[in-house]
Amino acid sequence: IMPSLVGSEMCIRDRPKTYQHCCMAIITLTTDFGLKDHFVAVLKGSIYTELPDAKIVDISHDIMPFNIQECAYVLSNSYNSFPKGTIHIVGVDSEETPDNKHIVALVNGHYFISANTGVIGLITSEMTPEKVFEINLPDSIANSFPVLNVFIQVACHIARGGTLELVGKPFTELRDLREFSPRITEEGKKIIGSVIYIDNYGNVVTNIRKNLFDAYRKDRPYTLLVRNHKINTIHKAYNDFIDYSLEKSQRKSAGDLLAIFNSSNYIELAIFKSNLTTVGGASTLLGLDYRDTIMVDFE
Repeated sequence: IMPSLVGSEMCIRDRPKTYQHCCMAIITLTTDFGLKDHFVAVLKGSIYTELPDAKIVDISHDIMPFNIQECAYVLSNSYNSFPKGTIHIVGVDSEETPDNKHIVALVNGHYFISANTGVIGLITSEMTPEKVFEINLPDSIANSFPVLNVFIQVACHIARGGTLELVGKPFTELRDLREFSPRITEEGKKIIGSVIYIDNYGNVVTNIRKNLFDAYRKDRPYTLLVRNHKINTIHKAYNDFIDYSLEKSQRKSAGDLLAIFNSSNYIELAIFKSNLTTVGGASTLLGLDYRDTIMVDFE
């Protein structure tokens, strides 16, 4: 049984009206736990024990182990689809150390509970969090499962209407993972980016956003350099690279390489109608992996 937050203000679950409000709370889970083991089930069971009517949504449990950039990409592109007030538990590299404090942040009306790994800093790269607190719970037990013993306590406290001021103290040292930002070189003639995510189709997502690309392009021709491949057009959708005015035998088709600005406005490399489990995807066919380099040259 998890220890509960103590004190008259903390035991808000005894107030019927507040509890009725908390029954509508949405709590999301994003972890690198996978689904083979018991960990995800334990998290959900513990939340339901505390809040029987809570709504739990799995964002992903297939984050590459300890991959903060991948976690941030998935979260930053999904959290805003949830209503404000949603509580997001981040279970990736969650063990506390002196350099990796447990924190809770209020960002754009959403609560994020995580270790200070840089994931919240990446999500908030273009906005300022309303509040950030270092978590310091009474009677918390330090062990190898802090998502269960710390994060869920905080999530349930917030869901009952509890304030962040009651779970810790203000925190101002969000980790900033600048190393993952694209670099601009040669006086704006080159953008050097990196692979930050590989999706279920084997599509390769870079950290080069459309707004950055447009800011430096200035209507100049460009070349996207990927291994030994050169791409001169970045499409808006996968089908855009097919010229349907041509006879079918002359059109590009399944297996061809293309680049698009994906739905999150990042440059993405794809093999048209790829299948990662059979013929392969852009990641396998191009030999690209997390943090590999992608370049854009402007003429």
